[in-house]
Amino acid sequence: MEFLQAQENQLLVGVALSVVAIGIAAFYLYSSRKNSCLDPEKFKEFKLVKRVQLSHNVAKFTFALPTPTSVLGLPIGQHISCRGKDSQGEEVIKAYTPTTLDSDIGYFELVIKMYPQGRMSHHFREMRVGDYLSVKGPKGRFRYQPGEVRAFGMLAGGSGITPMFQVARAILENPTDNTKVHLIYANVTYEDILVKEELDRLAANYPGRFKVYYVLNQPPEGWDGGVGFVSKEMIQAHCPPPAHDIRILRCGPPPMNKAMAAHLDALGYDPDMQFQF
Repeated sequence: MEFLQAQENQLLVGVALSVVAIGIAAFYLYSSRKNSCLDPEKFKEFKLVKRVQLSHNVAKFTFALPTPTSVLGLPIGQHISCRGKDSQGEEVIKAYTPTTLDSDIGYFELVIKMYPQGRMSHHFREMRVGDYLSVKGPKGRFRYQPGEVRAFGMLAGGSGITPMFQVARAILENPTDNTKVHLIYANVTYEDILVKEELDRLAANYPGRFKVYYVLNQPPEGWDGGVGFVSKEMIQAHCPPPAHDIRILRCGPPPMNKAMAAHLDALGYDPDMQFQF
């Protein structure tokens, strides 16, 4: 009888701990949604608290949320609309994907490549610590549930890496998600590669689940990655083959997106296996 009582007590403790764990997870999810700082219908202002120049035309902007425990409230793989003024003083709105997740509380970050003739690039180039950015969201068609596919292939070009990085990080940092991620990231020069340090860290921390293959159009001497444009052969070598439980994501300049769609079609990836940000 004592043995049965002990077993019953252990079972009750186990059930209680499970209920507590579920409760904590539900509370976090509820709190995350409740404390979301975004509004899909109207712009809200966020203060720039830090700016780090990463290269001659790329900077990382850190914006404070209302409180140290606030979350942005952006679903995985979606983006925000940012409003500013171009060099002529005219209003401009452009979509960007933060490199942070809702697990990064109290702030969000944008890694911005500023082009010489870019209208919103001008606004970010002129921003200084203490300035405010108008933001609205979330926006986007991408939806993800942990474990919905066995593996993702990702084809990114230039600043198109930001939604890929956000999705990859969310998958890899979720201990209950075993999805594998295979990224091909194309740029013109080595200096153009965004968030390379962070990508390499993910590859080092999750060697069995995340792989990145860099492709450069103008590689430096001694480069051991891909050269030229992303080819069908590169996709075959570095992305999961067509299957019902894989998905290939694309995000890059329009010519690259068009070329990648043609490559994927030729390789036998059905439309429902593909998604373009």
